[in-house]
Amino acid sequence: MNSKVGRIALIIVGVIALLVGAVFAGQGANLIPGSVMTGDRTWLYVGVVLLIVGVILLVVGIRRPGSGRSHK
Repeated sequence: MNSKVGRIALIIVGVIALLVGAVFAGQGANLIPGSVMTGDRTWLYVGVVLLIVGVILLVVGIRRPGSGRSHK
C-alpha cells in the first residue's frame, strides 16, 4: 500500500507543479495579465522549470509499479 500512496502523491504533486508552472510561464510571457509577475521574464523561466519538474514527477508516478499490480 505504501508504494500506491507514493505513486498517487507523485502524480498529484506533478499535476500541481504543471498547473503552477503554466500560470507562472503565462504571466512571465505576458499572456496572463493582472499581476506583478506579468511581463517579467524571470517568472517565465521559473514556470518552464516547474513545467519540466511536473512532467518528470508525472512520468515517474505513472511508470512506478503499484503495490498490488503483480500480485493480483
